[in-house]
This record gives sequence, C-alpha cells and structure tokens, in this order.
Amino acid sequence: MQGIMKKHSRVFLLVSWLFFTVNSVVAQTPDVFRLEYMLMPENSGEVETSRIKLVLNVPIAVRDKMDFLVLGAEYNRYNFEVPDDLFPNSGDLSKFHVLDVNLAYMYKLSESWRLIGVVTPRWSTNFVQELQNEDFNMNYTVGAYKNVKEVDKPYMLVWGISYNGTSPIDVPLPFVYFEKRFHKNWAYTLGVPKSGMKYFTKKGHFFQTEIFLDGYYVNIQNDILLPGNNLSTDVSSTALLLTLGYQYKITKDMSVYFIGGRSIYQNSALRNEEREDIFTLNDASGLYFRTGIRIGI
Repeated sequence: MQGIMKKHSRVFLLVSWLFFTVNSVVAQTPDVFRLEYMLMPENSGEVETSRIKLVLNVPIAVRDKMDFLVLGAEYNRYNFEVPDDLFPNSGDLSKFHVLDVNLAYMYKLSESWRLIGVVTPRWSTNFVQELQNEDFNMNYTVGAYKNVKEVDKPYMLVWGISYNGTSPIDVPLPFVYFEKRFHKNWAYTLGVPKSGMKYFTKKGHFFQTEIFLDGYYVNIQNDILLPGNNLSTDVSSTALLLTLGYQYKITKDMSVYFIGGRSIYQNSALRNEEREDIFTLNDASGLYFRTGIRIGI
C-alpha cells in the first residue's frame, strides 16, 4: 500500500507541475498584473495553508509588432501552519517563498498560430538562512498557441512540452489546454491538468466551475531529521480541487474574482533527496478560497 501511495503522490506532483506550465504559457500576455490571496482553512488534520501571489508581466512588441518578448515575474509566499509538536524544527516550515522569473518569446507563425518559448529561473525556499544553491532550479517550456476569435465559436489551443528541474522524471513532459466558446454564454475547458465550464453575461459578469491541481515544491534550507534517521531536504504539496468561481469586469482590462471550493485529494509531505515521500504533513481534505484582482491586455 505504501508503494502505491508513493506512486500516486509522484503522479500528482508531475501533473501539478504541468498546471504551473500551462498557466505560465497561457497567461504570458493576458496578465499584466495580478494580486491574489488564497486560503485553505484548518482542516481535520489541524493544518492551515494560505498564499499571497503577485504577478507582473511586461509584453514588448517586436518585429513590427508581430511578435512579443515577455519579461515577467511571479512571487508566491505560503504560510503553512502545522501543530508545533509534530516534529523538531516544525517552525522552519511556517513560510515558503517561490519566485519565478519568466523570459518568454511569442513568435507569430500565422494569423492563428504562435510559437512560444519560456525560460524560467526559479528560487523556492523556506528562507531560514541566506540563499543557497539548492534553492535554485531552471524550467524550460516550448509550445504552440492558437487563438481563433473571429468565428461563431471561438477557441484557444495550447500544447507543448516542459522540463522542470525538480521533476522526479528527468525528461520533458507534454501538456495540453483547450478552451472553446460553444454558445454565446457558455465555454468549456479541457486539458491536463485543468478542466471546467464558464458562463458569461452581457454585463461583464461570468461564472466558472473547474477541477484542477495546485501545489508547490520547496527546498528546506535546514534539513529536517525525522525518526528512523530519515533526512528531509524538500517539502511539497499537491491538491486536487473542485471549485466554483465568480468574476466581474470593472473595466475592459481590470477584473476582480472570488473562487471557493474543496480539495478532493490532498497531500503535503516531506521528501528526501530522491524526492520520495517520507513524512505526511497533511492528507485531509478541506475548504479552499481564492480572491484577487487582475489587469490584462
């Protein structure tokens, strides 16, 4: 049973990395600014998680405005509250920091198709000391993006491959994202690892339901020694979420949103150098809330 759980844990980690990849590729030009707060209240496992996200992207038109160079950054700070007596130095896990610097280029291949390349230096750490080499890794993404707007049923397709420096499988992994407006008020999204439905109104309101994965993978600067002489060097969290959301457009480019739901699957764990799950921090389902403001183009 333990082997099966480890296998499932790795699968969910892989898919959650794909979630970050799809979001970064799709959002390179739409999100110029985003400020977001997420809360997973204390559940039956006595664990509470919150996150503050800040996203900034600067798209620069090049090649007679046919292509875009995108310079951007995304910062996430997680507050992770676990019982103080769980193990020695549990306080070292109270705050996690993840900083991505996105360097992207979007090349216009035709009126519908764009080619995308993204290089993402990442620093992820609990920051109890100064930055260390283990806090840093590189991610690479290449893909294609098709956005068909001037038709009765507009749609968007994103597909490609991504290499993540902290993935348990040291090979590039594929991803796909498809969104289609099949009715003037309705659209659906299919992909790995995000699917859902959207309902639009004429007055700038829209509602959505989604099933998707969220999570993080962070280096522990002070390695944690666990019973049985197990040494933890990293901490990860993956949650499969079912949510219902609402968004309102204040202006053409600015909107606010609120999302609520529940985790269907939850696994927060300490991991060793081989990235194996050696200590479960939280595997209890719980509520999920997210709210924020975004400015797009």
